[in-house]
Amino acid sequence: MPMPQPSLKGRALRCLAAREHSRAELLRKLAPYEEEPGQLESVLDELQAKGFISEERVAASLLHRRAARLGDLRIRQELQAKGLDAPTVAHALDQLRGTERERAQVVWQRKFGTPAQDAKERARQMRFLLARGFSADVVRRVVQGGAGPEADTDTKY
Repeated sequence: MPMPQPSLKGRALRCLAAREHSRAELLRKLAPYEEEPGQLESVLDELQAKGFISEERVAASLLHRRAARLGDLRIRQELQAKGLDAPTVAHALDQLRGTERERAQVVWQRKFGTPAQDAKERARQMRFLLARGFSADVVRRVVQGGAGPEADTDTKY
């Protein structure tokens, strides 16, 4: 005897049990299982009203998991890809304000640890950090400055 298929609500709860999902993510994932038009929307409305779906928790979860390894640009991209609205994305990025240089320094130190010996190596290090969403200015300062707080002096006239 075949097992009955889980309901839309059951599928949604299973997704939410694994990790935080935005409403847009759940819509995308569960749309193929919708049997009647509007059924999925009503299930998601119910779950959102009960607090099972929270855009703020989705943003906080992503920041917690990814901020230590990624730059602000990549974080913004991932938040937008989850279908979060602009104010939620802006609020999440405000929490990271001023930490991108330090985060980039930690990522650079973990991966490379020593200043580049030539232009080819410097370009490789810069590409690595740029691919992780750090801004070009931050990448330039981290790679050219190497390790250490003395590289943090921005007052060069």
